[in-house]
Amino acid sequence: MEELLVREKLVSQLLDWIRPLKEFYSKGHAFLKIGDTSAHYGEKAALMEGYARVLWGVGPLLAGDNEKLPGRLQAEVEEWRDIYLDGLIHGTDPTHEEYWGDVSDYDQKMVEMAAIANALLFAPSVFWDGLTETQKKNVRNWLDQINHKNVHPNNWRFFRILVNIFFTLQNLNPDEDRLVEDLQVIENCYDGDGWYFDGRKCQMDYYIPFAMHFYGLVYAHFMAGADPERCEKFLERARLFLPDYTLWFAEDGCEVPFGRSLTYRFAHAAFFSAYALSQENQDLGKAKGMLNRNLRFWSEQPIFDRAGIMTVGYRYPNLFMSEDYNSPDSPYWSFKCFLVLALPSDHPFWSVSEETVSFEDKKLLTHPNMLVTHYGNHVQIYPAGQQFFEKGQSAAKYQKFVYSNQYGFSVSRGNTLEAGAFDNTIAVSLQGENFYRMREIPGEFRVTNDYTEIKYPVGKFVQIDSVIVPLRLGHVRVEKIVASQEIDIAEGGYAIAREQKSPVAKGRESGKYTEDMVAQTYEEILCDFPWGKCGIRVIYHTDSVQTTSRLIHPFPNTNLVNSLTAIPTICASLVSGEHILCTYVWADEEEKPTEYPHIVRRGNQIIVCYLGEEITLQV
Repeated sequence: MEELLVREKLVSQLLDWIRPLKEFYSKGHAFLKIGDTSAHYGEKAALMEGYARVLWGVGPLLAGDNEKLPGRLQAEVEEWRDIYLDGLIHGTDPTHEEYWGDVSDYDQKMVEMAAIANALLFAPSVFWDGLTETQKKNVRNWLDQINHKNVHPNNWRFFRILVNIFFTLQNLNPDEDRLVEDLQVIENCYDGDGWYFDGRKCQMDYYIPFAMHFYGLVYAHFMAGADPERCEKFLERARLFLPDYTLWFAEDGCEVPFGRSLTYRFAHAAFFSAYALSQENQDLGKAKGMLNRNLRFWSEQPIFDRAGIMTVGYRYPNLFMSEDYNSPDSPYWSFKCFLVLALPSDHPFWSVSEETVSFEDKKLLTHPNMLVTHYGNHVQIYPAGQQFFEKGQSAAKYQKFVYSNQYGFSVSRGNTLEAGAFDNTIAVSLQGENFYRMREIPGEFRVTNDYTEIKYPVGKFVQIDSVIVPLRLGHVRVEKIVASQEIDIAEGGYAIAREQKSPVAKGRESGKYTEDMVAQTYEEILCDFPWGKCGIRVIYHTDSVQTTSRLIHPFPNTNLVNSLTAIPTICASLVSGEHILCTYVWADEEEKPTEYPHIVRRGNQIIVCYLGEEITLQV
């Protein structure tokens, strides 16, 4: 396949994706309205967000060498130049009807300042030099409001840092005290070995690459002369982070959905774009390959509506998985990956060959407390200790046992097994109530080279100790359940698509699964579908546990990858007391297990035996 990331092709890709937006800008181009759903910060801020989010792509585009583009592309780039310069002038003019408004503490407009400051930094000849003195004063005054307001002590501090970098480079009286304060907040978020946390040590998700590292690399690009020691620190941390972060991606560029803000999609590759910006020749081919493959993958997904507008969702339009800060415009945060467009045409990034990455079969990432496994093109993350405070489906986004790039994860629409869509977790209900809950807090945890262990409550009446042992294909769950009342449990496997989206499923007349594709006993369900395979099998339980199996059909649009799914599930009713249940859970697009793991119990030890290896656990 011809490379996408030759600059002209990348410019064409960006223009194709933003062209449908033109008719939705306001008269003064300071606002963009592309939908009618809401975010917590209200419509005006969301419309301003629309202007700014697209600027993550348009800013670098206007900063780059566009003279070598074909004439038709040059003309379109100039059109976008006029639109965005117009919007900046009107949005920062307090006398204009499209003024973005004054900024308050913790204001959403602070988030969008980052894109505006980024454009001003990379393309001052477009967004600054040609302004009148009054217009410059308006832009400066509007941005400076962030220096006089409270800002969250996390990645948000970089928004103010970017503003003050611009003020520094343009001799616009930066707030030096704020800059020192904010850089110290960022420094306090550094956890070592290339890993930051985002304000709280329990949060290490995609905000680390596309926020903490991304902005740090922009800082390093512009402040190398003024602050060389810190800039080198940011660069070295990115170099350390690169090999760990690549593990979250498969060979084809498909990453694992995990954590919040997944509607930002290919923003996950923005780190590689910023890395290319700042690392000169080191690992350029690797960064180019990672960025290239991720963009190819996303360009083939149905993430745009019929009008060409990017939707809220992940692999398809889906509001159920969104956060309260997701407006219709929010997904264009993904355009941060276009930062490489600011590179000059003679930069080695454009000519270097993209490199593939070799992945370890299994690796412990100590800072984010997770095991990551690679099996063919199937990547899985086994996290522990992660948490984000409620912004929309937080438990589903952080507290599942495993997250898969092929099978995604599901969010809940209610508390029955069908509405709850409890894939890759154990759900608990008081017996007979049919009101299920999964783990909602990290609990006590540890992560070793062989397994994760989490001890946590579910409601007031149940304590569970879950040990998850990743294997070559799938994983084993060893769970000690202590209940003070009679309960029902449901051990959910992977959510598999109930139908293939293409018209014909590998020679069959129908794309839907049929009963003969499911093998089921009281202790096992095996789904052998033409488009994927998964299963769950009981491999040990105490006498107090009597299991049955169910193939749950969750509500549609609960899974982030497939809109209609089935979840192989092991169910049991338990009396009060202590119980142990061990299951083998697996999924793959093509392969089924040739050998199942088994359990040997010796007193307080449970030994997981698989392919000649033994892993000993204490229970």
